Amino acid sequence: MNIKETLKILCEPAGVAGSEKDASEAALGLLAQFMLYAAIDSFGTVTASLKVDKNLPLLLLDAHIDEIGMIVNFIDEKGFVKVGRAGGIDRRALPASQVTIHGKEAVKGVICTLPPHVKKDEDKIIKEEEIAVDCGYSKEELEKLVSLGDSITIDTIFTELQGGRINARALDDRAGVCTILYALSLTRNKKLKYNLAVTFSAQEETGLRGAAISAYNVNPDLAVVVDVSYGDYPKAAENKAWKLGGGVMLGIAPSLDRDLFEEMKGIAKNKSIKHQTEVMNGRTSTNADVIGTTRKGVRCALLSIPLRNMHTPAETLQLSDIEAAGQLIAEFMRGESDD
Repeated sequence: MNIKETLKILCEPAGVAGSEKDASEAALGLLAQFMLYAAIDSFGTVTASLKVDKNLPLLLLDAHIDEIGMIVNFIDEKGFVKVGRAGGIDRRALPASQVTIHGKEAVKGVICTLPPHVKKDEDKIIKEEEIAVDCGYSKEELEKLVSLGDSITIDTIFTELQGGRINARALDDRAGVCTILYALSLTRNKKLKYNLAVTFSAQEETGLRGAAISAYNVNPDLAVVVDVSYGDYPKAAENKAWKLGGGVMLGIAPSLDRDLFEEMKGIAKNKSIKHQTEVMNGRTSTNADVIGTTRKGVRCALLSIPLRNMHTPAETLQLSDIEAAGQLIAEFMRGESDD
């Protein structure tokens, strides 16, 4: 599997939390080649299963398919679109950004901003209620194309930087989806020590909602959640951000299963898979938090991809970290099998 090309396919469709349809359909098309059953459930989550042996435990692989974005709140008398957030979008990156409103058709616009000549210090970060999108239409024209509640994405070109780095929107968490697909490609037709279920869950960015539903339905024995976490940047403390190109991040936290962490760490060392450890206090703020407390309780491991510029239109990662994470999951699923 070509990781870069797969990631591009995943990142191109819009999939703002609550409006994941296009992104879910793209992911479903990629996932179906590896699984016996794959579909999109009533909540928008992509679900799939592969039963090898009824006596084997059920492993859930999860990554969220939704992305941060905005929704249409109001169209004022001058035709400006007022918005609300869908997820924790970084408002510092919004002024003068080009956007697409996903209405009856795609409508292009730009977020208005004051010129620097007239800005005051308190105007440096735009307030949510001040965000206004200029589409060039009158109110009457725009209302024929755009409805309240339509989703909005920032326009970003999927760009390959030097050293195998990618800059795009929605890498949180299409990178996790890509990682799972890569792991499945490595284990196709291989003997596994688990029955498999896969969920590319909806509405993670608005409260981990899809994962709570799908984990209840799947009822797994254990789970590996794949998400992104903080990539290194200038002046970042070493214990707060992790190196791009440093390999998969292994999560350790009171809310995660310590034995699974140690098993993953042992596999990474034995197979010479690049890895780094991320320590979290208490909850992880990922789908692992709700999957772990589903039904009788689910043993959870968390793997993360280092990501710079999180929750902005210019998220950046290194492809080798996705490769390392996918290799680790594949080795974990196969155990000691040589088949």
